[in-house]
Amino acid sequence: MKTTVKADAVVNIIGGGLAGCEAALYLASRGVGVKLYEAKPLWFSAAHKNTGFAEIVCSNSLKSTVETTASGTLKKELDILGCSLLRIAETVSVPAGSALAVDRDKFSACVTAAVENEPNITVVHEIVEEFPSDGLTLICAGPVCHNGLASALAKITGEQSLHFFDAAAPIITAECVDMSSAFFGSRYGKGGDDYLNCPMTKDEYLAFYDALCSAERAVEKTGEVFEGCMPVEVMAKRGVDALRFGPLRPVGFAFSGKRPYAVLQLRRENSQGTLYNMVGFQTNLKFGEQRRVFSMISALKNIEIVRYGVMHRNTFVNAPNVLCADLRLKARNDLFVAGQLCGVEGYVESIATGLLAAVNAHRLLCGMDTVTPPDETVLGALCRYIVTPNCDFQPMNANFGILPSLADIKKADRKRAYFERSVKAMSEFAQKMNIRHAKSV
Repeated sequence: MKTTVKADAVVNIIGGGLAGCEAALYLASRGVGVKLYEAKPLWFSAAHKNTGFAEIVCSNSLKSTVETTASGTLKKELDILGCSLLRIAETVSVPAGSALAVDRDKFSACVTAAVENEPNITVVHEIVEEFPSDGLTLICAGPVCHNGLASALAKITGEQSLHFFDAAAPIITAECVDMSSAFFGSRYGKGGDDYLNCPMTKDEYLAFYDALCSAERAVEKTGEVFEGCMPVEVMAKRGVDALRFGPLRPVGFAFSGKRPYAVLQLRRENSQGTLYNMVGFQTNLKFGEQRRVFSMISALKNIEIVRYGVMHRNTFVNAPNVLCADLRLKARNDLFVAGQLCGVEGYVESIATGLLAAVNAHRLLCGMDTVTPPDETVLGALCRYIVTPNCDFQPMNANFGILPSLADIKKADRKRAYFERSVKAMSEFAQKMNIRHAKSV
């Protein structure tokens, strides 16, 4: 059995997002030639703005790094596998408590440089509407891919592509925040002064709540909305206290006086600290309504929004019907689907599936069987989840609920046990399969 690829081996990758770039860098590090197809600047989706690779369009947070969270565990698994993009993310991180948040422009620029400086990667700016018939192809076009590509994928699978709607939060200037009405601090001391907080009294909150619920939304979308990116105005309509038990919860802060009735957190958006993201405030309100309603928060009375919240369509395949656990299409085993298009939700999850698809493409080129990480790992459990029969399939984030149960362990110790079991299983898997990147980026 051979363990190296031919000198002229080439893998096609469609999409220069998180999954596509991670896959390209992995394969290039193994000596595989990559043709990376990217539609920008010929075509931009409604969510994308710049011409660089790995553009992050919603929150700039890659979620928690805490080991006893599923997101932190997945990051550790990817570190074991030698993930390129997470290393880059750490170099352009901005303060965000226990979360890994990035300066999104610097992140895109660094990933773009890594890709363009890799001699084994050839970038092709082209709108792909038909898949190559020669060699292996990784479809990493993202959840807002071109309609032509989505149609081609639906034709191959024999199923219509599914979709739900995703929302992004506004980004505001630091200068517009009234510091006499705001304070720095993190909930429960996780991150010191990484967040800027905007408190509200009960009267202020109720006035804001009423305005939010009655505000005019942009063109109404039809289809499912992913729970993790629920527009704030939709969440509010679940009840007057819904936001106070969600993004505006006023707990975990040290107050010398009366505790605020609600607290909006702002997370630093760039390394200079000149821009802030309104945490948990994904929205589909009309732009004028965003200015009007959000300026009712006393610390934001002079709000300056540099990027308004938007809602956009996310496309994904019906993975239980069309995908194998190794991320290959059942209808064509020369095609892989990775990133949010395969049915995972989240930045790190997208990176992880891009890496796994690349691992399996490389193994096929070496004459080896494809692999899937053990079910005890978060990545392995995600792969198992998305291909398990489900009549109402929806995208899935990393979470401990999809892992094999550890019910025999005390609840207080269970999250640590999940982490330790996952790390052990992934370490053994990576060593046995020789998966870690051949070189650093």
